[in-house]
Amino acid sequence: MENIGTGSRIEHPKYGRGVIVDMDAEYYTIWFRDTNGTRGIARNFEGMQVLEATAADVVPISLDDIKRAVSEVLDEKADISEKVTLANRWNEGVLILKPGDSALQPKEIPIETFFHKIVMLRDRLRVMEQKINAHSKLTDEEKIEMQQYITRIYGSLTTFNVLFKYSEDQFKGAAGEK
Repeated sequence: MENIGTGSRIEHPKYGRGVIVDMDAEYYTIWFRDTNGTRGIARNFEGMQVLEATAADVVPISLDDIKRAVSEVLDEKADISEKVTLANRWNEGVLILKPGDSALQPKEIPIETFFHKIVMLRDRLRVMEQKINAHSKLTDEEKIEMQQYITRIYGSLTTFNVLFKYSEDQFKGAAGEK
């Protein structure tokens, strides 16, 4: 049933014989002889039998198909972060986490590794902002409230701006937007 087009003759178990007069990505519009009227029947309905097929000229695409495709592409690309450069003075540096208890060993982390985690956090916050803005069920007030929380998160992360080589890559809180 997937590749049949307008003009195809079918038999429906309940409505009898009919002809496909229109279609979209999800439904066939079928004119049924017995009722002398049309009905929308889902394209994936398995109860119809094709009596005479006419090839489909085009495969219709619904808005939902487009949204789903765009969403999949964005999800695939969401984890790809842009190239962000560490400030030169931190190259080959080490971040040392020293516990207050001298009996415990300090932890050393290459600054490049720590910086990469900070950049990933920033990129994921940006994706979250995009998802909030595009969310269909949130009201504008809810979107604004959530955006304000994200802006405060950015503000809390400005401490790490010293790691960025270029100021345009840095975190900016509410004060940075003015």
